[in-house]
Amino acid sequence: MRIVMIGAGYVGLVSGACFAEFGVNVVCVDRDEDKIARLNNFEIPIYEPGLDNLVKSNIEAGRLVFTTDLKEAVKGADAFFIAVGTPSRRGDGYADLSHVNRTVKEIAEHLTRYAVVVIKSTVPVGTGRQVEKMIRKYRPELDFDVVSNPEFLREGSAINDFMRPDRIIIGAESERAQEVMRQLYRVLYLIETPILFTSLETSELVKYAANAFLATKISFINEIADLCEKVGADVHDVSRGIGLDGRIGEKFLHPGPGYGGSCFPKDTLALVKTAEEYGSPLRIIETVNQVNDKRKSQMASRVIDACGGNVKGKIIAVLGLTFKPNTDDMREAASLSIIPALQNSGASIRAFDPQGMGEAKKLLSGVAFSNDAYGTMEGADAVVLLTEWNQFRNLDLDRMTKLLRNPTIVDLRNIYSPSYMKSAGFNYSCIGRP
Repeated sequence: MRIVMIGAGYVGLVSGACFAEFGVNVVCVDRDEDKIARLNNFEIPIYEPGLDNLVKSNIEAGRLVFTTDLKEAVKGADAFFIAVGTPSRRGDGYADLSHVNRTVKEIAEHLTRYAVVVIKSTVPVGTGRQVEKMIRKYRPELDFDVVSNPEFLREGSAINDFMRPDRIIIGAESERAQEVMRQLYRVLYLIETPILFTSLETSELVKYAANAFLATKISFINEIADLCEKVGADVHDVSRGIGLDGRIGEKFLHPGPGYGGSCFPKDTLALVKTAEEYGSPLRIIETVNQVNDKRKSQMASRVIDACGGNVKGKIIAVLGLTFKPNTDDMREAASLSIIPALQNSGASIRAFDPQGMGEAKKLLSGVAFSNDAYGTMEGADAVVLLTEWNQFRNLDLDRMTKLLRNPTIVDLRNIYSPSYMKSAGFNYSCIGRP
């Protein structure tokens, strides 16, 4: 089979490389000439573990091609995957579908034979129907089907998520389109991956509902962590105690500074806007968004409190800047709220992140970036553990006490044991634990 993946961003690049690994011939198209040139030179524009080797091996095998020429890529394609960005629209929070609409028009202009147009991007409910209408308006004579096939890739483990997914959701309403999608995902039948065929609207809503539910679990446990601090309970034991209930599950019940990234913030907001549009408000999700926004602003206060209530003139070392480990993604990262708040309170910030500093330098001003964790701590008055990279899980505590002006650690990811850190001589502050 031959497919065209339109968009060489995170979703398009990972999906295209993984389909190629499945034996599908993939042409990945993007408008960005520099990005395409880099990819053809085996340079990966994002950080995702294992992606560089996967792209390189499939380019060399001839199954993965990168180009800016959609007209040429169309020839002989069985399916077109739309994997362009759908960011929150400024001002109102609705998903911006301008990139999707432009891509649909280009597909309609160049399509010459039956093909399936697959929406991989996260789009509001009803988008699939609108795409079908748009193509018929441009080219009423065309034979095609529109399919919704949302992605469920976690940054940092995206390749495994694609190749060994929990499930595949496919909104396809004709038998012909369903058969094309069955063939594309044929490899996953061998490992008995659940594949659910639904209507277009159902498939689109599954994506939003899944992300909203996971975001709700995060905000829930963060509020429980606050209560734990008040009553003297341990949030980790509470999390384990409820997570052992099969109806609840243990995942996404780890307290922290609030969720970020490219999906949860924009998808929960877009879902709320869609619900408002249809007159069916989602009060729980509205509250989840409010709790998360407030959470990030509260974290700066925790750092200030740990420093004796005043950080003016003090040096704060920040370890981790990305919204989660194993990615260079800074979108909606807690660091983007916490660091400016500390700076506004008079603190000087030194920071280090294993992969995110390139992006962080574009987004954070007045920050001194270090080459490693220990360089960040030299002469600092406190350390803030903000992203749980593995290399921060076993720091040399003796070395830290010699580097720091004051042995204060604010652990916003609960990486360390409070009793252990206290015995090591640190003023240790964490979340939801006595």
